[in-house]
Amino acid sequence: MTLTQLRYVITIADTDSMNEAARTLFISQPSLSQAVRELEEEIGITLFRRSNRGVKITPEGKEFLGYARQVAEQYQLIEDRYITRKNSRKRFGVSMQHYTFAVKAFVEMVKQFGMDEYEFAVHETKTYEVIEDVKNFKSEIGILYLNDFNRAVLTKLFKEFELEFHELLTCGVYVYMWKGHPLAGKEEIALEELDDYPCLSFEQGASNSFYFAEEVLSTYAYKRLIKANDRATLLNLMVGLNAYTLCCGIICESLNGSDYCAIKLKSDEVMAIGYLKRKGAALSPLGQKYLEEIRKFRESVL
Repeated sequence: MTLTQLRYVITIADTDSMNEAARTLFISQPSLSQAVRELEEEIGITLFRRSNRGVKITPEGKEFLGYARQVAEQYQLIEDRYITRKNSRKRFGVSMQHYTFAVKAFVEMVKQFGMDEYEFAVHETKTYEVIEDVKNFKSEIGILYLNDFNRAVLTKLFKEFELEFHELLTCGVYVYMWKGHPLAGKEEIALEELDDYPCLSFEQGASNSFYFAEEVLSTYAYKRLIKANDRATLLNLMVGLNAYTLCCGIICESLNGSDYCAIKLKSDEVMAIGYLKRKGAALSPLGQKYLEEIRKFRESVL
């Protein structure tokens, strides 16, 4: 196995095409295919499925790709520092469920780096993808929640993927809606009072299990349920349909605007929101700074 082969695999995965990858790498397509076949034979797994429509990375290939990216990035940092003498960029990635406070913390962290060169990534995504992103080194940190319902299943998955969950805060469940909603003036809302209004839920794709639901009380028999895949769409549906979703109650008006509110749900349900990291891995200074910003925001609103 060579660093060149790892770079080949990364480029193929990024382009989804052997031909495009070969052009990017300035080598012939047969040479690229041969190098990948030799690597697959050496490591004993199939990295890509080939078809007339191109190539698709296998599940085993996705896991290998995470390690390959880490090795390639670390080598690049060493080369920049000791060979080419370039100032290496600061790099940091975080994946999260749809929490505005987690995005706000990212914004504050980025602001502190001024004009320095950096390459940061933030991924608001599905629950399982948050876990996979940390497992596969795409993100250093993942932000999600546990409760009594999903804790056993997700904790088992964390152990299998060699991840650690660290609690940041605990909170009750809140109803998130626009301020023009008929129930927006109440101090507390019972779940039954919401039956006449659509409940909004984030789409979880192929991992559409109750245990991976981003909203608590996922097994409740909602009369009206609408799934969407991004926060902006949910906000529009709240206004257009008097819809609502369930959340942790920590909202950020500077990002979502002041037209929405969070009202306590009459429930004893408790959410533990925390961060995932790779087991035994020390957090980078950027990772530590990001969590520091989350804690600041938490203390200002709780």
